[in-house]
Amino acid sequence: MINISPAIEIAGTVAFAVSGSYSAMLKRLDVFGVLIMGFVTAIGGGTIRDVMIGDTPVAWMRDYRLLLIILGTVIATILFKKYIKTLKTTLFLFDALGLGLFTIIGTQKGIAAGLNPGVCVALGTITGCFGGVIRDILLNDIPLIFRKEIYATACIVGGTLYVLLVDHMDPQLVKIIAVVMVCAIRIVAVRYKLSLPKFYA
Repeated sequence: MINISPAIEIAGTVAFAVSGSYSAMLKRLDVFGVLIMGFVTAIGGGTIRDVMIGDTPVAWMRDYRLLLIILGTVIATILFKKYIKTLKTTLFLFDALGLGLFTIIGTQKGIAAGLNPGVCVALGTITGCFGGVIRDILLNDIPLIFRKEIYATACIVGGTLYVLLVDHMDPQLVKIIAVVMVCAIRIVAVRYKLSLPKFYA
């Protein structure tokens, strides 16, 4: 059986790189700014996670192929920016898959490091979300996860589900269930415009 996890991870990385570089182009950044936004969006969450648990050098420093994938994606986004808008649904689905997988990867790393379940879920959420947080901060925007849509909440639910089930079921099956849960929450939230309550002073 083909192991689809690397393929989905690459697809998620590509989607995040497109998201970052396209957001930079909307802000009219120069080519270097677009490149940086693509990189930080794709690898930011995983980098923070690895530094927090002492897994250094961080993942992208150990595997240059990941950098080449991101570089190629950013270049393609620049060259074909006029067509990006027509791929919004596809990119969203890739993003949801990537978000689910990265959440579980982060959660698994926490478990492997012997951390408590709550911290493991937090690491999964950081892995999935914080590339986008860094992107928004650098672009002088309030991070998306703090102002609309259900994003981090999907990661928390998926990570929690994984932690609760992994010792009682087949780990691969649990991984699939958790990833599907994250994806489903994201898709339903966007489809029906669901969001957390907003508070005003």
